Amino acid sequence: MDNLFSHSGDALPVPSEPAGSLEPVVLTVTVPGPVAQAFAGVTDHTHLWWPLESQGVFGPGSYVEFEENFIMETADDGRTAVWGTIDDWQPPLSFHASWFPGTTAYWSTELRLAFRAVPEGTEVRLVHDGWEGAEDPAATRASYAAGWPQVLDRFVRFMGGSGE
Repeated sequence: MDNLFSHSGDALPVPSEPAGSLEPVVLTVTVPGPVAQAFAGVTDHTHLWWPLESQGVFGPGSYVEFEENFIMETADDGRTAVWGTIDDWQPPLSFHASWFPGTTAYWSTELRLAFRAVPEGTEVRLVHDGWEGAEDPAATRASYAAGWPQVLDRFVRFMGGSGE
């Protein structure tokens, strides 16, 4: 045996765009009202506005909540899915979570929401990155780049702002 690695001469496929080069998804929306109210809208009232019909594990009828250090969805039959684990909690200014709805923590990405006062109310800035943690980084980024605007539009309308 010339080589311990029988396939050492085989060329490994090179991804067209390495995960580390994928840009974060960054979105900013403004909602009426103070920072604490916007933070509570996201963290205490998620179940009232999150578009579960298109952006949930179990679909309509389930319930999304921030509970202790978890963001989770509970189906009407009691099944649960952890969407993320919160590792930096700074109410009412920001939170950071390892984000993995529909998969496992092994395939997590990074999600941060920051809230700041602006003359019109509260600016909410979402930064989603860490694509190298996803099973399929490019597809995961593309999915969130398409989905987050819908989610944030629902939040803006829930908070009394005008959505898209």
